[in-house]
Amino acid sequence: MNNRVWIFDTTLRDGEQSPGCSMNVPEKLRMAAKLVELGVDILEAGFPIASEGDFQAVDAVSREFPWVQVAALARSMKLDVERAARSLEKAKRPRIHTFLATSDIHLKYKLKKSRQEVLDAAVSAVELARTYVDDVEFSAEDGARTDPDYLEQVSKAVVAAGARTVNIPDTVGYSTPDEYGELIGRICKALGDTAVVSVHCHDDLGLAVANSLAAVKAGARQIECTVNGIGERAGNCSLEEIVMVMKTRHDRYPYTTGIHTEYLFPASQLLSSIISFGPQPNKAIVGKNAFAHEAGIHQDGFLKEPTTYEIINPKSVGVPESRLVLGKHSGRHALKNRCEDLGYHLSPAELDLVYQQVTELADNKKGLMDEEIAAMARRSQEQAAPQPVGD
Repeated sequence: MNNRVWIFDTTLRDGEQSPGCSMNVPEKLRMAAKLVELGVDILEAGFPIASEGDFQAVDAVSREFPWVQVAALARSMKLDVERAARSLEKAKRPRIHTFLATSDIHLKYKLKKSRQEVLDAAVSAVELARTYVDDVEFSAEDGARTDPDYLEQVSKAVVAAGARTVNIPDTVGYSTPDEYGELIGRICKALGDTAVVSVHCHDDLGLAVANSLAAVKAGARQIECTVNGIGERAGNCSLEEIVMVMKTRHDRYPYTTGIHTEYLFPASQLLSSIISFGPQPNKAIVGKNAFAHEAGIHQDGFLKEPTTYEIINPKSVGVPESRLVLGKHSGRHALKNRCEDLGYHLSPAELDLVYQQVTELADNKKGLMDEEIAAMARRSQEQAAPQPVGD
């Protein structure tokens, strides 16, 4: 299954760490149920050492969904690993995800440790985690800015210590697709079939999805991502975007996932209802305007054949239907279609009258309501109707 890509969802962990996204245990359980329905391969449920709530969340998700692979995050420290292990005691398929920074800038300013000290700590954490679970993942925090020789050394060492997955994050969203792909290709070649190489990209430069795709082409087979792309700072690689790129452009990215794409929009909607904000309207796949058309040329083409302007069937991602937004850029074809939907079959003259009124009104409004359009259609028919002859 060389073309199978595993989706590691960290909405409940990294996603929750961003301002306005904190979730309590019941909320995490609700979101976890939707992620399970969506078909994510690994569900990272929390950072148990961070708070009692995170510990309880990992435990609750493990109990509620025993067939799901549940991950808990831990720094490469004894107390963290032990806490993560306890939170996963009820999980049938537990994974301890331990991490430690490896870039020189983090070593010098944050950790104040030597490369050898970090290497030893990483190996010790993986060895300890393996005494509790069979499935251990190691993340080299700020891996994209780590010296490639040292990164390769750390990667080989943690695999020898028992890690099954090695994650190379672009923690600060600094890398570019060609650069990141080259680095991931090197680590994949160094590890061969001894471990799965994973990627975790942040979106500080708007390249999280592009970098993740470059990594998959270079040999990575696990992508860490979040619903709506939420996460630290500018967010993470967006789950819905990365999955739909591989599905829509399978000719260029011939990889498969286990995601049931028809649940993407419902998952996005649920998350938006739980946290304090939703995706921006023009967000790919799940934004309010992702399947909306206002320009008359676009509307005309869409009404004749949807694929003229839509590369994705909205129903394939769980969006009920496309929307034709009537505004000052709309054309007669879309207006005629909307009026008929509202029950008004207009003559060419009546349609011209309504069209003139719509464009005049829309010049000063951000879109028109169906009630306004219906009122104009009704008035146009009344004006065109023959007047009764008096006695």
